[in-house]
Amino acid sequence: MKGRDKMSKKKLVFNVLAPVIGGSIVGYLANKNARLQYDKLETPSFAPPGKVFPIIWPTLYTMMGYAHYRVAQKPATKEASEWYAAQLTLNYIWSFLFFKFNLRGTALIEMVFFLATIIMTTYEFYQHDTIAGTLMIPYIAWVSFALTLNFETWRLNR
Repeated sequence: MKGRDKMSKKKLVFNVLAPVIGGSIVGYLANKNARLQYDKLETPSFAPPGKVFPIIWPTLYTMMGYAHYRVAQKPATKEASEWYAAQLTLNYIWSFLFFKFNLRGTALIEMVFFLATIIMTTYEFYQHDTIAGTLMIPYIAWVSFALTLNFETWRLNR
């Protein structure tokens, strides 16, 4: 039993750290000089200050990683893990589109699909583990807000 507990802890750490580290790497690569670019953009009045993002994203990545860990412990969760991988991939791509390549309209369209995959991930997670599904709700709320922010920023800077 002790070996199983140790393996479970390793899986937990991996599942939580993978999106946090992945998001940090993507953030570094895609968001170099982003602060300077973003400060030059006209943004809507409801845009949060830049210092909010480095707090929100690691928190959300930690919650989604823990949710994925919980679901991955259940039998027959392949579809849930596939949705999780899809939403995480779209999450990472968005940063490159919006910040690195300045394709704000494309980023907006991508974010619609990104949000849809988060909703599907949440649905699948909830089917296997209600806590895991519930842990994804703040992520849906934040990305819904980010979608609105992306739209308004695109609209104001066309």
